[in-house]
Amino acid sequence: MRTVYIGTSEFAAAVLRRLADSAHRPELVITRPDRPRGRGRKLASPPVAEAARELGIALEQPATVNDEAALHTVEATAPEAVCVCAYGALITEPLLSRYEMLNVHPSLLPRWRGAAPIERAIMAGDELTGVSIMRLTAGLDSGPVCLQENEPIRSGDTFGSLAARLEALGAKLLVRALDATPPCVEQDEAGVSYAAKIEPPDRELDPSRPASELERRVRALTPHVGAYVLLADGTRLGVSSAQVLPAGGPPAGEVSFGGERPVLGCAEGGLELLVVQPPGGRPMSGEDYLRGRRR
Repeated sequence: MRTVYIGTSEFAAAVLRRLADSAHRPELVITRPDRPRGRGRKLASPPVAEAARELGIALEQPATVNDEAALHTVEATAPEAVCVCAYGALITEPLLSRYEMLNVHPSLLPRWRGAAPIERAIMAGDELTGVSIMRLTAGLDSGPVCLQENEPIRSGDTFGSLAARLEALGAKLLVRALDATPPCVEQDEAGVSYAAKIEPPDRELDPSRPASELERRVRALTPHVGAYVLLADGTRLGVSSAQVLPAGGPPAGEVSFGGERPVLGCAEGGLELLVVQPPGGRPMSGEDYLRGRRR
């Protein structure tokens, strides 16, 4: 099938690479413009742009896919289907209704519509997630679902490990949907939940919450966003691996440095910090951090 692919993120780039190996290799890829990234704020291409160049697929980076020039570019490609994955901006009329538009969404819709479904599923302690292939509509991830498949969330899953499995699953289901054009079924609005975008306050580990909740938050934000503990002196200590101590530990809100590793006191239990990152430093074990702190 002749396709156009619209996406931006690392997740979308992984799906694109797998789609390019199928009978539905895109004729055109559309992604967002280059943006400043990193400490140096140098212009950098979105992951999908980099993947398209590696694959030798025609690439466009309009300010918005909804402008007239972008519409003409899509029309010139004459796609039979437009595939969308983590584009990160609204797609509106007339593009929405002009083509068969299939969206790859990493959740079991209608649960976790929105920008951060993988992170929110881990944070919530869900045991199961998956991928849905849905027909794109004007609503937020509210279109009818054509295919859906489950993926268990393992006890030690981080965003990185879970996303890798969902990328592979998403690409497989997208190819299957393009192969077979299965019927789509409207979502049950009674089961809707929303996965809000990860904002700066989401990164802080709030000791007024249970340690088990904070441990999930660490995993949900590793390795792409990063969680942190705010120390008494105002230092933000990054945390990329932690475990729950059901009993013991300092009072809620205090960080103990007297043991083998730092421990954050929480409303319920303690959170032992296994891998941390001081400001401007590299990730290190909790043991190494304490050795350096005691010198």
